[in-house]
Amino acid sequence: MEADLPTSSRARVTGIGRALIAVYGILALAATGRSFVQIVSKFDQAPVAYSLSAVSALVYIVATIALIKSGSGWRIIAWIAIIFEFVGVIAVGLLSIFDPVLFPSDTVWSVFGRGYLFIPLVLPVLGMIWLYRQQAGAPPAPEARGA
Repeated sequence: MEADLPTSSRARVTGIGRALIAVYGILALAATGRSFVQIVSKFDQAPVAYSLSAVSALVYIVATIALIKSGSGWRIIAWIAIIFEFVGVIAVGLLSIFDPVLFPSDTVWSVFGRGYLFIPLVLPVLGMIWLYRQQAGAPPAPEARGA
């Protein structure tokens, strides 16, 4: 896999970055599977909750791809996806605690991701820290170097 990636992408998918991307990929698969089963088998029981599970799956897929890809456009997409994820986890987490009638069935983000060992709460924070450090440690753009 790494041999097919440009040098800048290879640097992003090593060490902590590789672990972060792996967790995002696992959550993308888990949330996609969960939402698919929920929507196909019992959508009428909790359409809001099951739709939110599908939204979370989409966010995890986009974040995973954006974290793997290189370039400033993908970095922006990663920031947007991860910030959306964080806001979603906080909003759904609070709503699922204070107004549980809205969520008769759990979503990936219910009670701050309790069903997923609170990883959905911690992951976007780690993702934002990693993106920030990658951005801060990135070499200056050619325009900034006078090229």
